[in-house]
Amino acid sequence: MSKRIKKVVFEIPHRISGFFEIVDKIKGVDIQDPLKIGSRGAGFCLNAKGKTEIISQVLDKKKALEIEIFINSKRLDKKAETTYFIIDYIKKYVKESFKIRINHTFDLPVGCGYGASGSGALGTVFGLDYIFNLKLSYQEKIKIAHIAEVVNRTGLGTVCGQLGGGLGILKEPGYPCVYERIIVPKDLRIICSSFGVIHTKSILTNPVLNLRIKEAGKQALKKLLLEPNIKTFIKVSKEFVKQTEILDILELTDVKELLENLNKLTIIGASMNQLGRSVYSICRKENESEVLNLLESYKPNIEIFITSIHEKKSITFKKI
Repeated sequence: MSKRIKKVVFEIPHRISGFFEIVDKIKGVDIQDPLKIGSRGAGFCLNAKGKTEIISQVLDKKKALEIEIFINSKRLDKKAETTYFIIDYIKKYVKESFKIRINHTFDLPVGCGYGASGSGALGTVFGLDYIFNLKLSYQEKIKIAHIAEVVNRTGLGTVCGQLGGGLGILKEPGYPCVYERIIVPKDLRIICSSFGVIHTKSILTNPVLNLRIKEAGKQALKKLLLEPNIKTFIKVSKEFVKQTEILDILELTDVKELLENLNKLTIIGASMNQLGRSVYSICRKENESEVLNLLESYKPNIEIFITSIHEKKSITFKKI
């Protein structure tokens, strides 16, 4: 391979949010600084990954910048708004003309509440920093990823949660991240099931849901901070879904029915991914088959994924 061609792959875990409180105003006034916009809430990282492969080639100085962005093999370029924003932000640090191809591939479906955008944002920032030897500080890279998500309304705190790992609480919005881990049992299974796509942007801009999410998220956080454990997490996450009436507002009758049936089983609990037309079930290993038998009855309308909580280092990479 030519020395003028470089390639690197970064892996970032998927993440599910159980509940959140949107923080985009102070005393009724819109916050202007994207670093201060975000969310409080709680969620967990998964042992399912988003992989960002970046291939760059230095071009003749007379040639224009060339950018190709793929998500799960589909070429999107500017339509991959968060990734494109990051490239546009970082190119000011790069003196050479270059061709760059970014391939995002995800273990879990995109647009279904698994933090694919946050995973891709982090992979893009860390990958470009490595490829171009920019030597941005760790803090600067996280800032760029967070800003990209907020500006494009693809996430409000996923990046901080993905870096924190495990099951944890986002105690304050924006950056710097204020994240507290919750200890969880070792034998847990996370069984995910998805009916399809919901666009985060459309929900975050819905004024009725926006207000309800703020109120319900605030109450859920207070309760979890009093008893920070897995059982309280799933309890307040279910209460959040009920209080926001998100299932009825978005007419997610399939998700509502599935949740009712799952929560009749011998499991720790099940709730809705925030935000996605998806459901996660938390159970012990010995109860896994019980959950799967129920989910199988919903095929072919759902996709099923078996995983667990990711406790280790959040960002891994390899150069090729």
